[in-house]
Amino acid sequence: MTEAVLFDLDGTLADTAPDLGDALNRQRRHHGLPPLPQETIRPHASHGARGLLGLGFGLTPEDADFAAMREEYLALYTADLCRLTRLFPGMTELLAELERRGMPWGVVTNKPARFTEPLLQQLGLSGRAACIVSGDTCANPKPHPEPLLHASRVIGVAPAACTYVGDAERDIQAALAAGMRALVAAYGYLDRDDRPANWQAHGIVHTPGQVLDHLSPACSLPRSHGV
Repeated sequence: MTEAVLFDLDGTLADTAPDLGDALNRQRRHHGLPPLPQETIRPHASHGARGLLGLGFGLTPEDADFAAMREEYLALYTADLCRLTRLFPGMTELLAELERRGMPWGVVTNKPARFTEPLLQQLGLSGRAACIVSGDTCANPKPHPEPLLHASRVIGVAPAACTYVGDAERDIQAALAAGMRALVAAYGYLDRDDRPANWQAHGIVHTPGQVLDHLSPACSLPRSHGV
């Protein structure tokens, strides 16, 4: 039985794509390029600056301009970190239900701490999360299991008693390698080429409220919450 729930951040806990995309479009305008539609940017939002710069400028880390463009992008993103970002619909109710049941929850993300911590603070979650593990907290980011195992130690719950929810294949790979239950957040930033049914997760959820259906028979949100 699950005793704790851990969440990826971008595309799982919070819808950060609007601010990530806005920063990319401001950078494109600065370089004389037209903005990209949000629906084009959205599937790339979980892949960080590397994925967004690849989409917006065709850059890879091997390109000579990549490092400078990455720093420029991150400065633009930092300036408006949480202007448009919101929790996904139903996430507020899910977190409240977990807390009501005395079930700790935390965040394990590849997002660097300099963005993760102020973002969660602005969302009003930093004091509620049992742990916050960022992309630079451990030596190895996801898909390595180290961040999830670190989170398990911090919250004092064995990996086998944790469920991890994420919207990217690396999330599922990390959870399985850590010995945790893994759920795919299908409401997140899945690309049309993604095949979550092939990721060997324990389940796929289409709303945050469905997470509770995978924890235990007793854990389900009241219908009045509408999630």
